[in-house]
Amino acid sequence: MSRKYFGTDGIRGTVGQAPITPDFVLRLAHAVGRVLKRTEARPTVLIGKDTRISGYMLESALESGFNSAGVDVVLLGPLPTPGVAYLTRAQRASLGVVISASHNAFPDNGIKFFNAQGAKLSDAWEEEVEDVLEEPPMWVDSAHLGRTRRLDDAAGRYIEFCKSTFPTSLTLKGLRIVVDGAHGAAYQIAPMVFHELGAEVVPIACSPDGLNINDNVGATHPQALVDAVKTHRADFGVSLDGDADRLLMVDESGRLYNGDELLYLMVMARLESTARPSSNPLNSVEGVVGTLMTNMAIEVALKAKGVQFERAKVGDRYVLEALEKHGWILGGEGSGHLLALDKHSTGDGLISALQVLQACVSSNKTLSELLVDVTLFPQILINVRLQPGQDWKSNAKLAAETLSVEAELGDSGRLLIRASGTEPLVRVMVEARDARQAKACAQRLADAVRG
Repeated sequence: MSRKYFGTDGIRGTVGQAPITPDFVLRLAHAVGRVLKRTEARPTVLIGKDTRISGYMLESALESGFNSAGVDVVLLGPLPTPGVAYLTRAQRASLGVVISASHNAFPDNGIKFFNAQGAKLSDAWEEEVEDVLEEPPMWVDSAHLGRTRRLDDAAGRYIEFCKSTFPTSLTLKGLRIVVDGAHGAAYQIAPMVFHELGAEVVPIACSPDGLNINDNVGATHPQALVDAVKTHRADFGVSLDGDADRLLMVDESGRLYNGDELLYLMVMARLESTARPSSNPLNSVEGVVGTLMTNMAIEVALKAKGVQFERAKVGDRYVLEALEKHGWILGGEGSGHLLALDKHSTGDGLISALQVLQACVSSNKTLSELLVDVTLFPQILINVRLQPGQDWKSNAKLAAETLSVEAELGDSGRLLIRASGTEPLVRVMVEARDARQAKACAQRLADAVRG
């Protein structure tokens, strides 16, 4: 079944335009509530959000929709997406809901869900919700309406959880860390986590006003962090996106490291630790999951170390599904969505940063020293905006150009053309050992998409 509303990461769009309107969001929450009540008499749902001004409006709509279906609501306030996932599990809630458009600009917003275990919901669950959305509402009577309360210490609980993933035998004392909060959900939490572990913290982009989330800052605009690390002569820079489930890092020289490199570092650190006699065998790394976009150099390097590697569809939910299928614990995307399933049930920018810092502190090595064996292949990504109704899949010119590029690259590179799950875009990616060849091939394909 083709889903009408749900994309690769919940439902997302421009606020005030379908489906991100208060009336639809109320109907959505009512439908989700009815699905929950098929298996539970009195469900409880947690709702967290990022710092967009539209979050207040959508929060009220969700609250009303859930209450109208007889579902209790707990409001968490501004909280990173992985924080909502954690508290959903810790509070034994039925469902966690996040109001966020992640790395998008403030005019957009979205709704995404976590199950009782703090993991993303399945396609089948989303399809069930969409089926109920097509049915007339079934309001409960006044005696059975849901109630709403606020969890005042949600941020503090999540901070302690993040800190618990960092060994008590280690400290960040002596390190200066620039933290870019993207004016988003972690604007208070992220600086506090690193400060309470001993670091000297220089916060940037931690002053949200409802309109400035991801505005030339955060994981999608890392130059702000690079500049700040150099200015403050910091040891590390940590860049999150608007809902803090993505991570990019910068070393003392201002060199930026993406999710592919950080994933490789985390894998190598686990291999190093499990080689010790006192290691926990549950932390061993047999295999790693990346995506169709993961740089080829990571795959080559991992296989050279005897680590299996599998590519999933783009989207951390699909990485998670592949990890669970194999019983593996580490996976991620170049965008900075990183999963360490022995630490958390979902991708978490803060916990991933702590994993990387743990590797550096315990080895007394820099990021560049830990990643000396890996050089990423040049990878060119061009986003082509689609016109309304444009059917790019039946584009004969694109099909012919694709065959031509594949023949030219041979075994020295690869290409990937896919639709965005969150925006009206086609993403054209070409990877090759030669950067000029990759750029030229990607441009040819992008031009073909445009027609």
